Amino acid sequence: MDEVDERREGHAGAEVVTQRRRRQERALRRREALLGAAADLLGEGGFAAATHRAVARRAGIPLAATTYYFAGRDELLAQAFALLVERELADMRLSLEDVRERSPEVLADKLATVYAVDRPRQLGLWELYLQAGRDPALQDVARAWTDGCDEIVASVLERAGYACGRSEVRFVTTVLSGLWLEDIVEARPEGLERARDVVARALNAIS
Repeated sequence: MDEVDERREGHAGAEVVTQRRRRQERALRRREALLGAAADLLGEGGFAAATHRAVARRAGIPLAATTYYFAGRDELLAQAFALLVERELADMRLSLEDVRERSPEVLADKLATVYAVDRPRQLGLWELYLQAGRDPALQDVARAWTDGCDEIVASVLERAGYACGRSEVRFVTTVLSGLWLEDIVEARPEGLERARDVVARALNAIS
């Protein structure tokens, strides 16, 4: 093989590698678009809203792609649930990363407020959380959400100088979760004020 042929072969090989990389990148973009669309639909309309057809339409991708990239709707929703949880925990960390207030009332306000944002998305989250009781495929994600909330609350309590052992953290996060669920379901006008009062009492109990 002469030098020209070697160069041509090398160029052809490089082109094959480039095309393969482009296909992989396109596949990754499509998969991420489908997951993002499913997560958005879950947040907007809950479990029933995230059909294959609706997800494909929202992502701007052919319907057949949903079954190409995911084994079925259950797998798509499980991974979309994981994405929703990831987003929720990231927002919570960002909102609470600088919180160091010792005052129970001030700290209670910070904790109660961070649990009371983006009601549609949280409705989707809680709907999937409850569905995890019937669907083992969702349980690992549900546990990751609980563990993530515990980790965030533990950090906040530690920075503020409160007891932050496992029992104290579980006490506070359980109080918060109960108030959170009540608020997004019932949407009472006084819900946030009531939550602040209850969380302040919980903080006083572990101070």
